[in-house]
Amino acid sequence: MAAAIDYRIARKRMVVEQLRSREIDDERVLGAFLDIPRHLFVDPAVRARAYEDSSFPIGYEQTISQPYTIAFMLQSMEIESRHRVLEIGTGSGYQSALLSLLAKEVYTIERITTLARKAEETLRKVKTGKIRLKAGDGSEGWKSYAPFDRIIVAAVMRERPLALLDQLCDGGKLIAPLAAGTECLVLYSRERGLIQEKRLQKCAFVPLKKGLAR
Repeated sequence: MAAAIDYRIARKRMVVEQLRSREIDDERVLGAFLDIPRHLFVDPAVRARAYEDSSFPIGYEQTISQPYTIAFMLQSMEIESRHRVLEIGTGSGYQSALLSLLAKEVYTIERITTLARKAEETLRKVKTGKIRLKAGDGSEGWKSYAPFDRIIVAAVMRERPLALLDQLCDGGKLIAPLAAGTECLVLYSRERGLIQEKRLQKCAFVPLKKGLAR
């Protein structure tokens, strides 16, 4: 009979070996990864591998991103406890939970209704901050709650996210994977109404699709 996995130890090892050792040094980000149980957000078939630095399928051709990629994005956004954050692509809900420990409020959108419902169920089992989740077309953002201090996109875009940038407040930041030649993470900043753009590192994400899917 296989020994039971101590997920708390696995989480600590993930933070030390996969994040801190790779220049993730924001203590609030590291603390969130220690607090949120990733194994609850993956399929039971791969639960024993939940704390590997790997992405895993969650159904409907979607994935839960590898921990390092998420941590890099969160650290790059410099989220403060007063911030309101918009997340495009709820997926499993894991990143939503992490965000909720860093920000004041999280607004998250998932285009696949079944995934949105499943994420909502999982999030009820975890101690999080304030999260508002809806099924919808994330490419249009969430105008009724805009503007946002931070926006994070968890699927690759083919062009500059103009609709989302319009919902970013002054002093805000938006991070998104962009496929313009080589697929890479791009950090956008709005300062005095002007948008600045910085390419960060190569990445691999599922594509952002428009419209609501059942």
